[in-house]
Amino acid sequence: MEIETSTPKVLCLDDEESVLRSLKRLLRHNGIDATTVTNGQDALNLLKSGSFDVIMSDMRMPEMTGDVFLAKAKVLAPDSQRILLTGYADLSSTVNAVNEGGIHVYLQKPWQNEHLIATVNEAIEKVRLKRHNAQLQLKIAEQNEALKELNHSLEALVEKRTKQIRQVLKQLEVAHEHEKREHRSTVEVLFNFINANPYLDADFASNVASTCAKIAKKLKLSERITEVARMSGYLSQVGLLAMEPSIYNQPISQLDDKQRKLYYSHPSTAQLMLMPATHLNEVSEAIYHQYEKYNGNGIPKGLKQNEIPICAHILSVARDYWQYIKDSNTPMEDRTETAKEMIKMYSGNFYHPQVVKALLIELNEHDTQQTSHVGSMDILSSHDLKPGMELGLTLHGNKGIMLLPKGHVFSERSIAKLQQLEAQRPNPFRIMVK
Repeated sequence: MEIETSTPKVLCLDDEESVLRSLKRLLRHNGIDATTVTNGQDALNLLKSGSFDVIMSDMRMPEMTGDVFLAKAKVLAPDSQRILLTGYADLSSTVNAVNEGGIHVYLQKPWQNEHLIATVNEAIEKVRLKRHNAQLQLKIAEQNEALKELNHSLEALVEKRTKQIRQVLKQLEVAHEHEKREHRSTVEVLFNFINANPYLDADFASNVASTCAKIAKKLKLSERITEVARMSGYLSQVGLLAMEPSIYNQPISQLDDKQRKLYYSHPSTAQLMLMPATHLNEVSEAIYHQYEKYNGNGIPKGLKQNEIPICAHILSVARDYWQYIKDSNTPMEDRTETAKEMIKMYSGNFYHPQVVKALLIELNEHDTQQTSHVGSMDILSSHDLKPGMELGLTLHGNKGIMLLPKGHVFSERSIAKLQQLEAQRPNPFRIMVK
């Protein structure tokens, strides 16, 4: 069963004839059938009598605004993808359209033709994949019914599997209801999007989050503010998800002026993405102001010193510390020292002096603890291990997954498994053994 290949249909609503002519010409030039209307009620009547892959509406119209129209269109054509054309001045209405109209994406006027066509094609692909999936599900159901009729002995197994699936779904439903009451669940979901993006470094986000929390604790901030700082670190890159990978999959220094300006708009995009999650307002504020500078020469507002939220101060220092480490090509010991020196150099200029001080104290204490710890252990690769040796520190893989717990006593089998994993890594394991 193939995905339908008929000419895609798009319904365009705008009160300006010139805009509709431009849209119709652009869409038809790209093989898309465009139906245009200037009145919201006429558009709704068309939805009652026909089907469209995509519904595209302007926001500001005299008789029926875009958010009201899309909310009604959602009821009449729930499977169609909904796109909103909006301007910078329509932010509050855009948020309402997201909540009430269930729009899937919005485009800002004036649009770029290539971006609009790419967005429409992606929406068409989604709705057709959804239809194709429904057809496949129906086909599967029909085949299952035929199998049951041909072989009654399978009925018991089907019933057993169905009960198992229902039980798992019920457990997931209960867990989901519980997580909805927890702020962290929202952060974890968004962080998973970052982690799933091949062009974003989830380890970088985890390191920034951990350092943010440690700085906050050194500053003796409350548990609530410490958690805000941690979540801000996890989601500091979330706005990049709305951008083309070409903007962020290379060092910032290699971007041209236009690309760099677009890159530094990702905190504003993150703020818009997080706006419906009102319980993350403080996290959103920290992310939005993460490029403000202590001396007042930052963006987006040019705030200075205590005008900047404390969690934004913390995020700025933690982010740049790990960015200096990430961008360096020197050995790790040299990278950390260089990163510390760079942070110290701009203390009181780019960064809050007290936040810098807290970071340096934390790093020095960590180095002391590491030196004390390692002094009583040997650092080995997997090929140096012998059965009976005891693991001194928990061993993690590249993605932060725990491979072996602290206190594990090595056997020939566990050593062989580690050697197999090590052969797939660019660098050998550093295994702490007592």
